[in-house]
Amino acid sequence: MHLSNRINRIQTSPTSVVINAAEQLKAQGVDIADFGPGEPDFPTPDHIKKAAIRAIEENRTKYTPTGGILPLREAIAAWHKRELGSAYTAKECVVSVGGKHAIFNTISVLIQAGDEVILPAPYWVSFPDIIRYAGGTPVIVKTRPEDGFSARASEIAKAITPKTKMVIINSPSNPTGGVVDGDEFARILALSRKHGIWLMGDECYSHFVYEPHKPFSIASQRDSKENVIIIGSVSKTFAMTGWRVGYTLAPEPLVQAIIKIQSQSTSNPTSIAQYAALEAMVGTMDTVPPMLAEYTRRRKRIVEGLRAIPGVTCEWPAGAFYAFPNVSAHLGEGKSFHAKTCTELAKLLLDKAHVALVPGEAFGAPGFLRLSYAASIERIEEGLGRLDKFFSRAEAAS
Repeated sequence: MHLSNRINRIQTSPTSVVINAAEQLKAQGVDIADFGPGEPDFPTPDHIKKAAIRAIEENRTKYTPTGGILPLREAIAAWHKRELGSAYTAKECVVSVGGKHAIFNTISVLIQAGDEVILPAPYWVSFPDIIRYAGGTPVIVKTRPEDGFSARASEIAKAITPKTKMVIINSPSNPTGGVVDGDEFARILALSRKHGIWLMGDECYSHFVYEPHKPFSIASQRDSKENVIIIGSVSKTFAMTGWRVGYTLAPEPLVQAIIKIQSQSTSNPTSIAQYAALEAMVGTMDTVPPMLAEYTRRRKRIVEGLRAIPGVTCEWPAGAFYAFPNVSAHLGEGKSFHAKTCTELAKLLLDKAHVALVPGEAFGAPGFLRLSYAASIERIEEGLGRLDKFFSRAEAAS
């Protein structure tokens, strides 16, 4: 079958491949310690669910404006101002079918053949493929574990060329939990202004940061609007991954272009989900601190547990809910399980130890594994026990 060049530029999301493989084993009755899914294991808060039920009962089940209902766009702008210090209006907001859709639409509108997009690595799996699908070229800038995997303006500056159209900063980061502090982010913004390029801030995990960090948006900087695009989502903060509601905050002409492309693809996000998201934006955020407290507890357990495994090192994530251990000491010829790559190792861990996780190659980070600790302490303990047993046996046999 002859497929288009643009579809052949991309691959299926590696995280979805891992999730599907784990689900197949679960369907066969295998007990999997699942560190794969990047979503909160908490339920959507009751007041948000009730708002969706009300929307159904009030027959709010028709088409809405393509870019989202006006009350939601107003509420997102107000929430972002209150929580993160920006100054957007409803006209500078478009609601999409999740944060990934917001990124896809924005890159589709701005990036074309010949354009370069600077992307710090390790990166979220979909960024390079979305850039390539649009015809652009990802330019990878490595971050370092000893810097907490935080992007540095000095390294980004070296990668800028006349073809550079955009820099993407995902902070807190998936997969590393790396956080770019406000001063460094301001330096990256200054670079963007100097060279006339876009700075996309992916804030999906904005409210999952650990002490001493606080939620931060580069849109809080004065006069940032001209160069900044903010991508946000209710998925993580409000445990609403399946509701599929995200948003873009950007200059009005760009928002109108995104609405144009959305009008020819998905049209409006689901009406019921929009009313649920509206309640999330205007209602209580009392459920967020307990979630963060629980993630803090899990973070401590999983990082300490990983560090106790022979041949494994792991940095402390500053945000999100992922541990990103370096297992390169266990790779290569002569090791008892003969895994040359993390992809091979991840498959062995799933098949032999019944532990599901995502290999570092998916994030541009060979030698690493991503473990989501959006799982109960009991499941984390079980998974750590299986990993320790697997790697200790390998260490003894090598």
